[in-house]
Amino acid sequence: MGYGNLRQWIEQLRKDKDLAVVDAPVDPYLELAEIHRRVVREEGPALLFTNVKDTPFPVATNLFGTVRRANQAFGTRPEQLMKTLMGAMETLLPPTASGIWKEKRLVLDLLKVGTRNVPQGEAPVLGVCRSTEPLKELPRITSWQGEGGPSLTLPLVYTESITHPQNHNLGIYRVPIYDDSKAGVHWQKHKGGGFHHREAEQLGEPLPVSVFLGGPPALIAAAAAPVQERLPELLLASLVLGGKLQMVKDPMGGHRIPAEAEFAIRGLIAPHERRTEGPFGDHYGFYSTPRQFPVMHVQRIWHRKDAIYPATIIGKPRQEDYYLREYIQRLLAPAYPLLMPSVKALWEYSECGPHSLVSAVVRESYPREAVVSAYRILGEGQLSLTKFLLLTNEPVELAEFPKLLESVLERFNPASDFLVYGNAAPDEQDHSPNAMNHGSKAIMLGVGSPVRELPSDYTEGLLPGITEAIPYCRGCLAVSGASYEEDPELPSRLIAALHAQETAWPLVFVVDNALDTVRTQTSFLWTVFTRFDPASDIYAEYEIKSHHIGYKLPLVIDARMKRDYPEELVPREDIVQRVDRNWNSYFPH
Repeated sequence: MGYGNLRQWIEQLRKDKDLAVVDAPVDPYLELAEIHRRVVREEGPALLFTNVKDTPFPVATNLFGTVRRANQAFGTRPEQLMKTLMGAMETLLPPTASGIWKEKRLVLDLLKVGTRNVPQGEAPVLGVCRSTEPLKELPRITSWQGEGGPSLTLPLVYTESITHPQNHNLGIYRVPIYDDSKAGVHWQKHKGGGFHHREAEQLGEPLPVSVFLGGPPALIAAAAAPVQERLPELLLASLVLGGKLQMVKDPMGGHRIPAEAEFAIRGLIAPHERRTEGPFGDHYGFYSTPRQFPVMHVQRIWHRKDAIYPATIIGKPRQEDYYLREYIQRLLAPAYPLLMPSVKALWEYSECGPHSLVSAVVRESYPREAVVSAYRILGEGQLSLTKFLLLTNEPVELAEFPKLLESVLERFNPASDFLVYGNAAPDEQDHSPNAMNHGSKAIMLGVGSPVRELPSDYTEGLLPGITEAIPYCRGCLAVSGASYEEDPELPSRLIAALHAQETAWPLVFVVDNALDTVRTQTSFLWTVFTRFDPASDIYAEYEIKSHHIGYKLPLVIDARMKRDYPEELVPREDIVQRVDRNWNSYFPH
């Protein structure tokens, strides 16, 4: 069994000397977030703030903010069980007596998966109930000075289908706090909670919503996982936990509650009621655009008598959520070949935010099978939101992006292997489209035998308008010159210059600072792909034949900051100075 609740995990971190307790007074407005970000940047310990202004509850953050902590919190058993389960599918489907006997140990493990109701007296979450001004005492954490207000940043939002209550969704959606009895729910239309909300509105009915805080770490992992709509997150939580997930009936009716949660908030969303929410700092490292989202009228809140308030801070990668997403990717990786038989491995790059960039190793058993695999990936759940997809049939380690990109560029034929689609639906939080839910996608294929040798050093001389030209990896060059504001046509002129000198570089990115961009994989992916809109930012010569656009090398991608982009998240200077002054009081020697 994994850790049964949040405090078990915190106590383990304390024993491991991987927990820093901050007893000094801390303001939840900006100060707490700045402390957290610095510790995450240094891959430091988990944090427990015991003296947070205007709340009686201690606040725990950075609980999963290193590779080691994420691995320890959830353990290796879920990954091993998932691999075993996927490997046993041929034996168990269709089920036979001999097949079940052969996989009897796996079957016994799976019998442990599910939920179990416990008596109300055995559920710590039911320790205190507050129905008057239920949100009043919760910490009002605001991470960035440009945000529209405080919010819950690690809420596990639970909903059920109005017509089919067995279909539930548990997701981590931002919950802004409006006052002591009202909150928002920032779910997107293309995700499970959004589906339930739309269904309820069409029926003219209010949607019951529960927001859980804390509980077993496995519950947090399940809520963060981009699983299929029909795969119950509570079942996944049980699988990660390694045993039955304990649930309890709410004495006042409504959804069941995880018995070991720290808090459980119960509310209703009235049909067609909206309120402007935001801006908020998001996973991409920018302020989200203020938009209309549903309003939750909070009826009551349950919490432990000694509740600990779990939180995280969202911002420019890498933040704590990066490590959580990496673990979930490894957990779900064995399932992809079962769902998509021609896909051998798949990876989403958390360095540039959700859905910006995905790669896969695919099968190429007949010509253009990789295209079929690409369409299959882009039709699969939240993978349909992918903005840029790279495919190879070489057995490369996808998490190492330079190696993957080199493998693709060695085999890439731009006339047939580069596909760009306009009028596509990206993630609602994506910053590149001109209008919400309207953007573009691109597919780059690199399969078969190498067709070119990639350059590794730039020796082609000065380019007009370019002051820096630095390789990121073999075949990929980062260049910088004037800003977009100063010279928006620079990429067009660069294409002509590169053709004139018959460049050996197949892929060139125009960035604001080439040296900073190529410094690390994180800096490169964030700079290039976070704001990337393929239909607008790709420059190349091409010809149209039989309604197909055949591109010619090199491809130039304009990854400079554009005037319509939102503001980048930068901490307020006086808060930075305050934390500098008080650092030794937070962490006395």
